[in-house]
Amino acid sequence: MTDISASLGQDPEGLVGGYEGNSTAIKITMGVLVALLLYNAIELTILIFTTFQRYHGLYFWSLMLSTTLGLYPSGIGNLLHFFDIGPLWLAFLLSNIGFYFMVPAQSLILYSRLHLVLYNQRLLRFILYAIIATTILIGPPVTTTTWGSALVESPGWNAAYTIMERLQVTWFCVQEFLISSLYIRETVKLLQMSTATSKRRKNIMYQLLAINILNAGMDVAVIVVEYVGLYYLQVLLKCTIYSIKLKLEYAVLGKLTAIVESSHLELTPSGENDLSGIFAVHNDNVCDPMPTKCHIELASYGLHKDDA
Repeated sequence: MTDISASLGQDPEGLVGGYEGNSTAIKITMGVLVALLLYNAIELTILIFTTFQRYHGLYFWSLMLSTTLGLYPSGIGNLLHFFDIGPLWLAFLLSNIGFYFMVPAQSLILYSRLHLVLYNQRLLRFILYAIIATTILIGPPVTTTTWGSALVESPGWNAAYTIMERLQVTWFCVQEFLISSLYIRETVKLLQMSTATSKRRKNIMYQLLAINILNAGMDVAVIVVEYVGLYYLQVLLKCTIYSIKLKLEYAVLGKLTAIVESSHLELTPSGENDLSGIFAVHNDNVCDPMPTKCHIELASYGLHKDDA
């Protein structure tokens, strides 16, 4: 028990003063991760403004804020922090801003597209409330212990920070995994339904499953690095992985649009037939970005579910 307490009370490696080792390989790895993160942020910004025609809806805004106020501050903050450039407070300020707009926003992105395959309104509301609650309950303590550990540098603050950091990494990864698992489960149900589903559509569904499984695998990698104790690598890897997850969202968006084009689903009795309107993508017949408000009619394809 004493050994565990002593381990938790140690200064997190890289929290103050950045990376202080002499390994060229680690420095190159850190530089590559930061560069990849910022490159993905720039590319995502361009994709957002060229892909979306109407700038509204939870899906759009969660993508937008996660990219602009999540990835950019995180990338710049990590660059300043781990390469010991500029004041520590500035690096921490940018990194904390990036955290709030990057990590919880990813759960909101997953939640917003869960509407496509899940129509249980009680469960959807519960998921939304859980995302909000965990952000409020976990975010501020992580911020407080980060600043406390860096500025006070006492064993007590270090232990509190280590515990909260592991808790937040684990919890948000588990939360995203659960939402993705629910999405996978509902998608599998679609695959097992009517034979009217085309082969092309099934292939698209399997590709969506693969993307969600890849996201879960990256979450596991972040958790492993965190518990190994490589703080500096965990933070950089986590931010880069979140930028990759955001890019994968465009693959998901493309697949969802392809599903609609292959099945010609009807949104309204008048024959508007592009489900991509859920996400406010290029479509002149865009309705409210929530399927429950769009009154999506999927019964003719064996996909409709009654709201709980």
